[in-house]
Formats: sequence, C-alpha cells, structure tokens
Amino acid sequence: MGVNPTSVDSVIIGKDQEATLKPGQILHIVNELYPYTVQFVEETETPVLGRERKRKRPCDNNQNEKDEDNKARKVVEMEPLDPSERTSIHKPGNTKTAEALKKGGSTPSEKASFGHWSQGLKISMHDPKMQVYKDDQVVVINDKYPKAHYHWLVLPWISLSTLKSLNHQHEELLKHMHAIGEKMIEECVDAKHLQFRLGYHAIPSMSHVHLHVISQDFDSPCLKNKKHWNSFNTDYFLDSQDVIKMIQKDGKVTVPGGVSDLLKLPLRCHICKEQQPTIPQLKDHLRKHASK
Repeated sequence: MGVNPTSVDSVIIGKDQEATLKPGQILHIVNELYPYTVQFVEETETPVLGRERKRKRPCDNNQNEKDEDNKARKVVEMEPLDPSERTSIHKPGNTKTAEALKKGGSTPSEKASFGHWSQGLKISMHDPKMQVYKDDQVVVINDKYPKAHYHWLVLPWISLSTLKSLNHQHEELLKHMHAIGEKMIEECVDAKHLQFRLGYHAIPSMSHVHLHVISQDFDSPCLKNKKHWNSFNTDYFLDSQDVIKMIQKDGKVTVPGGVSDLLKLPLRCHICKEQQPTIPQLKDHLRKHASK
C-alpha cells in the first residue's frame, strides 16, 4: 500500500499487508498492534523477478537458526569425496592447497568429511600428538586402539580412500610406505625380541589407505574379539609386499570375494595353529609361547 508523503492523513496497514515506499517517503509506525519487522531493499527501476521485498517476522528467527543448524550438520556428516574429484586439488596452479597437503594440511572438502567416525584417521594423522614420524609423502601415527604392544599406521598425505583407489602411479608411494614401516621396526627398542608384519586390511573400517606395522605379540587390552584377531591373522590381512606386487602386475589391488567371512573363522594361534575357544584363553596361550 502506497503512502503519500505530502498528506497528513495516516494510513493503516494490516497484519499481512506491506508498505511500499518511494524515494523520499517516510514510514512511521505508531502502534504495536502487530509485530512489525522493517526490511529495506534497494530496488532498480525495473524490479527483477524473484527479488521482490520480503517482510520478516520476529518469529521467523528461530526457524532460520534451525535451518542453519541443519545445514551445518549436513556439512559435518558429508561422506568423503570420490578420489576422482579429489585429484583436482593437485593440478598445477593450485599450489597453496597442494603445499598444505604436503605439509600435513587438509583441504576444506576434507575437513568437512571429518565428522563421521570412519574419517577418524584423517583427524589423527594431522594431530602432532599422534605423529611419530612424517616426511613429504607419509605420516606415521600410533594406532589409537593398538592390537599389539607396537602398532603403527603409515598413511600417505595424498587422499586415497581405499585400496581400490590404487593404481600403477602409486607403486613408488607404496614402496616408500613399506620402507618407512621397516624403518619404524629397525628403530624399535624391542625389535630383536619381537616379530613384525606389515600389511593392509582387505576391507578396512576406517577410510584413507593405511599400512599396519604391528608386532606379533598381540599383547593388548584392545584386542577383544574374534574379528580383531582374524583381521590380522587370516588372509584378510594383505601383506604389504603382496599389495605392491599386485600393483606392479595388474595396476590394481584385487580383494577376493567373500573375504569378510574370514573374520568369522575359529580362533587359531598364529604360531602353532592350535584352536582356542575364547580370546582370554588365546591370550593365555600366547603368553606361554612368549615365555619359551
């Protein structure tokens, strides 16, 4: 409803009505009958479709806050980007982002994907308290829930979500990861008394390719169930050198079908292959081997 600036007459505006002002006009609100909110919008001479004025009410604020909260939750819960999408961050010209990754940084898209528990490694690998070694290609961290006395994870700085992301161009990276794993073993104070294995889980629960470097004592309170044991003591655990050979020969890592069933196999000692009924009994059995 228009208002004539030269008139002394008042104009009554109803609850759902709008006052359209022209340049030089003044709007006076002289009652509190309705909860008015005034929003000023500068328009061109010819209004653009879809950009008309909108009158907000105070009660809309809560809904706006809820909408923003929902948007924030969706961002935090985003799944990791497909590797093919992530490769764009390494293109020439995007030196800041590439340098950040090289130094252990992360891209905005990666930060957004850290919310889900399966993305925990991406947080840990950038935590100085977790890091025990790093260079321009990889970082080594302590496993948060070690399944043995010594349990490290070697992770590449570049984004590789799963073993399926690997191809011929990653051969040198895998060799470097293996070499760093062996370096960790060499520098371990108990290396002379312990055996170690280096390998990958066929179907890891955590996103981002990571090489396990684990001592074969399996002396840890975090080793609690059959799945934990079998993930390291069956063909579910792919030897690091075997993975490198797959890449050299086929340019990809092939995971056999039905590999998940290996996690359900009976508990067997990795030394003498004797079957044990429970994890506590298996651990008692392993202590007997250690004492010999």
